[in-house]
Amino acid sequence: MSATAEPFNLRRFLFSGSGWPYLLVPFIAIAVVLDLLEADAILVFFASALGVVPTAALMGRATEELSHRAGPGIGGLLNVTFGNAPELIIALFALNAGLHEVVKASIVGSILGNLLLVMGAAFLIGGWGRERNRFVAEAASAQASMLLLAVVAMVLPAMFLLARGDELPALGEEATNFPASVEHMSFAVAIVLLLSYFAGLWFSLRTHHDVFNPDTEEEAPEGAWSVRRSVLMLAGAGVAVGLMSEILVGSIEEASEGIGLSPFFVSLIIVAVVGNAAEHWVAVYFAARNKMDIAISIAIGSSAQIALFVMPVLVLVSFLIGPFPLAMEFSSIEIGAVLLAVLIASHVSQDGESTWFEGVQLLAVYVVLGIVFYFV
Repeated sequence: MSATAEPFNLRRFLFSGSGWPYLLVPFIAIAVVLDLLEADAILVFFASALGVVPTAALMGRATEELSHRAGPGIGGLLNVTFGNAPELIIALFALNAGLHEVVKASIVGSILGNLLLVMGAAFLIGGWGRERNRFVAEAASAQASMLLLAVVAMVLPAMFLLARGDELPALGEEATNFPASVEHMSFAVAIVLLLSYFAGLWFSLRTHHDVFNPDTEEEAPEGAWSVRRSVLMLAGAGVAVGLMSEILVGSIEEASEGIGLSPFFVSLIIVAVVGNAAEHWVAVYFAARNKMDIAISIAIGSSAQIALFVMPVLVLVSFLIGPFPLAMEFSSIEIGAVLLAVLIASHVSQDGESTWFEGVQLLAVYVVLGIVFYFV
């Protein structure tokens, strides 16, 4: 007589990391073919969006295998690094084309998306059916503090401009007439942010390794991947995500024009969400498996990497490529949105516990910001 069948678990089915996501692998090739044939932008968009799913599932599996051996901190760091690489590459192309406001909007959108959308979804999915989820508060607090430094780097140049009697750029306005001192200030601030980011890596990987990679009683399952195989799989998934992200971003603006969305809204909300779709899915994947330390490491860690590594690198590289340097000159609503998101993320992560209702609140804030940016 057969054993009693286990009840169907929708959360486990959706975020299993194996099985159904890999049925969507053909959409990777379909998206590439449609893009080469210059098919309708909407078809290209949906095909590439579906193609992101299996690559995200592979990134999740590889990160989980690494976390068994190296800890959640290192696994999360590798995940966000490979996940943010396509965004950095895409931003470099936009920088070379002189689309600086698009670059800055995508940076702001990535920070907001990771702190509010990703962490909110992780709290909601991870907390559904559980009283609360627990994670290492000290690790989350350290990463949130790094984000506060990035906010300072965004606020002070704006205060400098206002003190001079100048105006901050309007939303979506290409700022080309800023003072030369802002260029020099942005260059110097970018170096400080990079130094801070590398100091944070030393803090998390060396001097306080035990905080970011706490010892757990969980052992690697039988048949677990080796570290080498996990890294190779993660790298391969990162390349595939980069390809799908490039096709997505290339088609999304044309597809959005048909439904009347502004280029700024597309850059700040849609491109940021789509460009980081793999990281978003992986963070929720781990939250669903009650591995909130990795989910938090991906959500907050990705924002910190964008603010303290990707943005400074783009500023420094802009002195070598593109028509003019990229200045850390953001609009008032962009600065305010990032400041509020960082403060909210710091508040909900400081106690080391999360509930599904906190996830709802984070998602609500993100929706409100999206509504405001849409009407602006």
